[in-house]
Amino acid sequence: MRRKRPWTHPLLPAAPLALLLLLLLVYPVGQLLLLSVDSGGAFTWMHYRQLFASSVYANVMLITLKIAFCTTVLSVVAGYPVAYLIAALPRRRKTAWLFWVLLSFWTSFLVRAFAWIVMLGRNGVVNQLLTASGLQDAPANLLYSLGAVLVGMVHALMPLAVLTLLSVMENIDRSLPRAALTLGARPGTAFWRVYFPLSMPGVAAGAIMVFVTAIGFFIVPALLGGRRETMITQLIIEQIQQTMNWGFAGAISVLMLIVVLAVFALYDRLLGLSSMAGGSADPGRNNTGSAGLLHRAGDAALATLGRASDRLIALFPRFSRQGHDPEPGRSPILRTLVLLVLLFLSVPALLMLPLSLAGTSGLNWPPSGFSLQHYQELLASPLWLRAGLRSLIVGLGTASLALLVGTPAALVLVRARMRGKSLLLAFVLSPIIVPRMVIAVGLFYFFARVGLVGSAWALVLGHTVIALPYVVLTMMAVLRNYDTRLDLAAHSLGARPWQTLRYVSLPILATGLMSSFLFAFATSFDELTISLFASGGMNATLPKQFWDQVTLQISPVIAAVSTCLFAFIAALIWIADRLRRSSLPAA
Repeated sequence: MRRKRPWTHPLLPAAPLALLLLLLLVYPVGQLLLLSVDSGGAFTWMHYRQLFASSVYANVMLITLKIAFCTTVLSVVAGYPVAYLIAALPRRRKTAWLFWVLLSFWTSFLVRAFAWIVMLGRNGVVNQLLTASGLQDAPANLLYSLGAVLVGMVHALMPLAVLTLLSVMENIDRSLPRAALTLGARPGTAFWRVYFPLSMPGVAAGAIMVFVTAIGFFIVPALLGGRRETMITQLIIEQIQQTMNWGFAGAISVLMLIVVLAVFALYDRLLGLSSMAGGSADPGRNNTGSAGLLHRAGDAALATLGRASDRLIALFPRFSRQGHDPEPGRSPILRTLVLLVLLFLSVPALLMLPLSLAGTSGLNWPPSGFSLQHYQELLASPLWLRAGLRSLIVGLGTASLALLVGTPAALVLVRARMRGKSLLLAFVLSPIIVPRMVIAVGLFYFFARVGLVGSAWALVLGHTVIALPYVVLTMMAVLRNYDTRLDLAAHSLGARPWQTLRYVSLPILATGLMSSFLFAFATSFDELTISLFASGGMNATLPKQFWDQVTLQISPVIAAVSTCLFAFIAALIWIADRLRRSSLPAA
């Protein structure tokens, strides 16, 4: 009688990922959290008493939540029409529109924040336009305010909301709104009662991704905000870099982690974490108790929005006639709105190039003269060249390791039939759930104890932890569309497992593997939070070098660096698009 295989057998391919996350996520973060209750080896609540003894830290947490909430609402509301239009466009036109979203998404947060420093400065573009139009007599102080922080945060995180929404909208059957129109529903009602509910998983997933990312953000508030816009992550950096107070930094990290976990628990209760990986929400979650009450209230609100939209459309007869055409790409109002949003997202790319070619040494707008001196200074700087080479090496190492570890785990999550798959998925997503600052500080403490701070290995391992969830989610999407009957056909024809893998599976999955590789590489190439702690001394990556230059002295050389990064990211997007097209069947 054949022995029954142990229930753990399907989990074996995911063992490397689980081991890596246990060693580089659970253990370091656990050590950091233990430091918050440790005082010379004795248990203590001293750090938490210090945390809640003053209203300062509670106020900073409230400011953080307020900024994160406003950023989430603005990003989702402005990003929804962009995703709605792009999802409805034909394949060729979709690529052109999506390019600008991807360019902004992959562009460094530092580059975009630096662009807004130039835009909102006293001699920047915005002040120049306001003065020239007569709306103000003298340049205003637009920087270091809540408005500047929100503009920078929305600009940084809106592409994330658009791409999350788009992943859901592309799978919505467009014939359903058409059917509602043919049955007598007016355009506004058809949208709000049929299409919008189908897009809600994307709205919820986009909102939680933006909100959690915004809570752990520090780049934009540090560069564009003042003392009143200080966020909780800035306090953690201050405690580590200035006072080395690990216990108090751990207490602040626990506070931030509790808030984030509470948000994810609410999301899981309403929709389920599986919806973040492309799964559908559990409809049973909204049928009973308070969730059912919320569901009924939502239906009433959508009905009201539908009636209001129909009345608004009726005020414009020409637009009303066009409203019966369900193709959103033909709506001039929607296209104009989306073009304005894309222009907002493209501001850094449009601004950095002329500034980098200016003949003057300042960053005033409009730039005067033409010169390549800033690029010459960049090429002559050993600091920038070493930082760029280090980022390239670390990015390649991160992408290779994340792909080797993440692909087998994705295979388990898609193919294996086992208990606890949802728990494994939650564990894989934990680097997204845990704020990145908490991960960075925990890894810094761990690497300092084992002597890895400042080494390339520390950066590769730290960046791999951050990149793994994106590799797994990407490969899960690829594997869901892979026809396993091809493998069975190869086996039936006598192919051995390694032959099937080499000649059948890998050629079909090559495009998805390369896309995941580029995804992980770009994630590592732009990573600052972990590099800020783990790089150490002079061994800076490109984002760390950029951060040091922006915080110490703003120079036009930074505009040249930004332009080079734009060109590099645009090339990566072009390569990824060519790979995607090569994998599509011929029309």
